[in-house]
Amino acid sequence: MKYFISLLSILLLVACGSSDIEPALTFKTLDTDFSKGRLTHIQTHTLADLEQFHGHLCDGLVLGALAIQEAMKVLQPEGGPIDRTNFRIQSKPSPCLTDAAVYMTGGRYQFNTFFVDTAFEGLYILQRVDNSQAVRVSLNVGVKPPVIDSLGAIAVRRQLSPCAIDSLRSIEDKFTETLLTAQTEDLFTVSILTDFVWEPKLRYDFSKIDILNKTLPPCE
Repeated sequence: MKYFISLLSILLLVACGSSDIEPALTFKTLDTDFSKGRLTHIQTHTLADLEQFHGHLCDGLVLGALAIQEAMKVLQPEGGPIDRTNFRIQSKPSPCLTDAAVYMTGGRYQFNTFFVDTAFEGLYILQRVDNSQAVRVSLNVGVKPPVIDSLGAIAVRRQLSPCAIDSLRSIEDKFTETLLTAQTEDLFTVSILTDFVWEPKLRYDFSKIDILNKTLPPCE
């Protein structure tokens, strides 16, 4: 069968199409002021900037950004911009989560400050370089509608019809709107890791799931 969608999923889907989402997330970062410079350069970023970096707006991108902001409340209790010279981050392999991770924290594999893995709980593990303090950020149970993961798994197998793909997008967009108006402390749990050891792993076998249906025809 070329396309498959369960009856339960059909009942949970909404009409084709997506809602317009007004970006409502900002954050500041601290970087050096040139290639050999001082740590003085502060920038303000919006969700639109993160969207341009990633390629599209989606619920996973917003989840990642909000999760990192919540982690910073513990790692940088003094507040202020995210010091992109002082963090390393371990991420689950979602394209959305990984792009939020590298954009917001400055983590990069080639500098031993970023890697991707599945063998840990939560969305991210973040660590301050200067004092080695580490935290795990996990999405609370019940926050994400189960239909997103169930239909998403079918989409990854390329078994959703064009109209079902559009419906899944609409569901994810509505979830994104919910995230942008929620209190982040209600979404995530930040756990301090007292004995965390940074052990980077290099893998090239993760699937970039956000391009798997790029040639799907439009819904008719």
